[in-house]
Amino acid sequence: MLMDVLGARQEYGKPALKLSSLFDEIYDNNEQGIPVFKIYINGRWEPSESRETFAVDTPIDDTIIAYAQRSTEHDMERAIDAAKENQRWIREIAAIERIEIFKTASDILKERKDDFVNTLVLEAGKPRHDAEGEVRATIERMRLTMEEARKIFGEYIPGDWSEDTMGKIALVIREPVGVVGAIGPFNYPLYIPAAKIIPALLSGNSVVVKPASEDPISQLLLVRVLEEAGLPQGCLNIVTGPGRVASKLATSDKVGALSFTGSTEVGRELNKLATIKHLHLELGGKAIAIVLDDADIKLAAQKCVEGALKNAGQRCDAISLVAVQKKIAKEFVELVLSEVDKWKVGDPRDSDAKVGPLINRQSVEKVNALVVDAVDKGAKLLKGGKNNGCYFEPTVLDEVPLTARIVWEETFGPVIPIIHIENEDEAISISQKSRYGLDSCIFTNNFYKMWKVAKRLQVGEVTINDLPRHGVGYFPFGGIKDSGIGREGIGYSIDEMTVLKTIVFNLEPAGLGKVKHVPRL
Repeated sequence: MLMDVLGARQEYGKPALKLSSLFDEIYDNNEQGIPVFKIYINGRWEPSESRETFAVDTPIDDTIIAYAQRSTEHDMERAIDAAKENQRWIREIAAIERIEIFKTASDILKERKDDFVNTLVLEAGKPRHDAEGEVRATIERMRLTMEEARKIFGEYIPGDWSEDTMGKIALVIREPVGVVGAIGPFNYPLYIPAAKIIPALLSGNSVVVKPASEDPISQLLLVRVLEEAGLPQGCLNIVTGPGRVASKLATSDKVGALSFTGSTEVGRELNKLATIKHLHLELGGKAIAIVLDDADIKLAAQKCVEGALKNAGQRCDAISLVAVQKKIAKEFVELVLSEVDKWKVGDPRDSDAKVGPLINRQSVEKVNALVVDAVDKGAKLLKGGKNNGCYFEPTVLDEVPLTARIVWEETFGPVIPIIHIENEDEAISISQKSRYGLDSCIFTNNFYKMWKVAKRLQVGEVTINDLPRHGVGYFPFGGIKDSGIGREGIGYSIDEMTVLKTIVFNLEPAGLGKVKHVPRL
């Protein structure tokens, strides 16, 4: 199978990034004709202070497709200062005008869809269908800004419901925190940072964004689109570079909120470094799928495979452990193997490919180590287990012992580890021992069992008879335990990027406030 992948790559030739003229300002070509992207600070596209760059290669075949600026901590400080100084310009714009900016940006993004899709395919190794889905989700998030804006409306509280506040009323309003730092992950390099930028700007904040170094280009393109749509200069800044540059967003007193999506280890470090500010951390996950004997087994198998293999398993909400009841385990595993055969591994430029490469060789090594450990401890390798370059075959492990690392560690690869359980109580017990608490799902047609499991699982979201998927965030999501703090989603992200202000009016001087009733004698 992997040899077929290598052959398919030859058909497409050497990957090369080509962009339309809208993006001419944000990069220069070097002597080899490879684009060298700039950073964007205070409304200007410019090189970093160091003038140094780093290579952005494609996991398709490790070809260098671009270079990005290796920014310094001083570059980040300049970006934060620009955001702080210019925040008033975004706040002074009427909210309906902010919405219009996003509407214009969504129209531009639609027009330049091919630029974004091709970039995601090359820099992140996403199959074209998945890349198109990520672009659509970003457009949809912009379209839903009117719905999201409702969370900024505020609240009126009459005081006569308490003797302590008789004769008064209060308005509780939401105000921007000021500067929002946004740090995105490599697995959804366009959408996830966009889902931070959009609510931050919508609620009147300015933003400094630090994209993942593995695939920063699509985020640079998005900033250019927002610039073209009329966003005030200095309200959105983007800095590329090493992780220590991003830590400035945590340590700076000028940053009022930090929204980070990434590994639990990095999230913990940012949490330690952070000054007093709002923290939204969406971290690692270990979603367990519980398949009971009264479930639609065919549906469960199809959904579990999709949940495990979509985006090559590089999703925080990916199904990375399946607990199936022993009575149906044999039938379920056979159906899983049949479903996996439908997921073609291939060059992501191939329209038939459903599983592309992992982001880099280090990710492949990590996934392979987890598979080898499971097999060494007694798991049955039923399919896959091989890799070539950044490609890892869809892999099915059956009867995985609880001592295997893959039962407890985040996989982030196309592997389906299956354990056999007696009943839902055993599955709940295993899940509760996990350090993670982001997503899980259960397949059953018994209402009482699904309710029991949903109530007892220690996770931020439980899905019934489907795979977990966050999508555009229309339903709120987020983790507990080592999976993070805070919630993301349409409207809910606003909560993480605003502060409440209570304004109390004493109405007694004007004789307008209600007073305590004195009964007539």
